Amino acid sequence: MPPAKKRARGYDPAKTRAAVLAQLGHVREALAGLGPEQLGLPTRLDGWTVRDLIAHIGMAVTAVHRALDVPAPPKQTVTVAEWPFSTASRAAAIDDFTRGLTAGHPDLGAYLADTDRSLRTLLDEHPGSRLLETSAGAMPLADYLVTRTVELVVHTDDLNAAVPGLDVPYDRQALAAATRVLADALALKAPGGSTEVRVPPYAVVQCVEGPRHTRGTPPNVVETDPLTWIRLATGRLTWPDALAEAKVRASGERADLGGLLPVMV
Repeated sequence: MPPAKKRARGYDPAKTRAAVLAQLGHVREALAGLGPEQLGLPTRLDGWTVRDLIAHIGMAVTAVHRALDVPAPPKQTVTVAEWPFSTASRAAAIDDFTRGLTAGHPDLGAYLADTDRSLRTLLDEHPGSRLLETSAGAMPLADYLVTRTVELVVHTDDLNAAVPGLDVPYDRQALAAATRVLADALALKAPGGSTEVRVPPYAVVQCVEGPRHTRGTPPNVVETDPLTWIRLATGRLTWPDALAEAKVRASGERADLGGLLPVMV
């Protein structure tokens, strides 16, 4: 008998909405304290300044607006866990769009404030079940909002890395959702049950082909914290560096995830 198909992880739409708005609010508050010198600093994203990065954060949120501007597709074609695999093919287009936004919105504070207001209005007007035609494929609005937590958390971390002394907080629900999306993407990329990846307190997934454990401590275990996992999963941190810096614990012959990361670029 074939193994039972894993049930897709569910996300509470109300909590997801609150998380997206909260994380966007944290970025807006941080932006208010940044001067021209800080906005001109380079980031770890090739060729982008802090100003470009913040414009891109706005772009990630207004993707909801753009998707709602077109007719709903007939059926869902992509899941939340599949979404991370779609970003690499769109890198050039994302870069061009971001630079256009930077040039077109010299007042980033006003841009993000308008983004916040319009998003709240749209979410009040449309049900979470409304299908969107996104750049990754068709998915419900509620699911697409989950992917926005990944964008917001990942780029908040980029922002903190770029500006010395900046410590933009992470909304707990946004961080949890982002961690889970990227963990589930790994499980899709490397299906199996021989390795358990633990990212307490938010996610545990099993992956990698091989003998499946049924009880007790699994023979192959990887454990790390949420931000380290997000950096590994998005290529901000390499597997060898994470091991060298003791940011990840890996035990067992199938616990080397270096060849499977990143899952999103």
